[in-house]
Amino acid sequence: MSGRIKICSLVLGSALALSYAALAQVGTSSSGGAIPQGSANQSQAAKAPANFDAHDLSGIWNMTFPPNATQAELEIYVSQFGTGDPPMTPWSKERFDKTKPAFGLRGVLVAETNDPAFQCFPPGVPRIYLHPFPMQIVATPKEVIVVFEYDHNVRHVYTDGRQHPPDLTPTYMGDSIGHWDGDSFVIDTVGFNDKTWLDRAGHPHSDQLHVVERLRRITADRLRIDFTIEDRVAYTRPFTSSLFFRLHPDWSLMEQVCEDNAAFLSFEH
Repeated sequence: MSGRIKICSLVLGSALALSYAALAQVGTSSSGGAIPQGSANQSQAAKAPANFDAHDLSGIWNMTFPPNATQAELEIYVSQFGTGDPPMTPWSKERFDKTKPAFGLRGVLVAETNDPAFQCFPPGVPRIYLHPFPMQIVATPKEVIVVFEYDHNVRHVYTDGRQHPPDLTPTYMGDSIGHWDGDSFVIDTVGFNDKTWLDRAGHPHSDQLHVVERLRRITADRLRIDFTIEDRVAYTRPFTSSLFFRLHPDWSLMEQVCEDNAAFLSFEH
């Protein structure tokens, strides 16, 4: 367990120190390039089974983060857009200019941020994956449940053939349905409210956000998630990004309560 705490602390500490100015000069997250693994991850990989079922995503996964990560490898932990200017509409640009993120070039002091995640609201999708805490995937006959250690957030991905309801009430995490496409588990999510950010950099979205995730177990202990993000109100075109996760068979989810975590909150609310 001490190794796990060390990894999570390293992720959080390094993410807080990111410079978005430097990130603007590195490769895009949508390239899909493999992220190098450090010695801690190599020792973990030795515990993973040599053979695996590509359709078995169960277990506890943590975002891949090399101990000596470069700026290029850290870039996706701030912005889902990669390099260059995000394809914002005037509606989105107006909202973006009002955001005060605690990360990156526009970062402010934690006490000054208006990041809804720092007020302990659910992070939404895909932002939930950018928190440096593990998640557990549990498959049942009718749904896949994703339990996030961060503030006990839970996603229910229904796999019983249902479609999205026509009269959805907007929520933070949206309505998710899933199916298998070859060796990729595809999650389709709509029905979001517009109260979350897409990433740490403060990029907004509307209630027309549509997120498609393709989860693929690329090795016995490594998971890749490819995102396609579409929002006709906020962005002029769809865009993609990718994140990678490592399987930790010896881990258990711990209690992580946002309101009690002084590392995230330093103001009263």
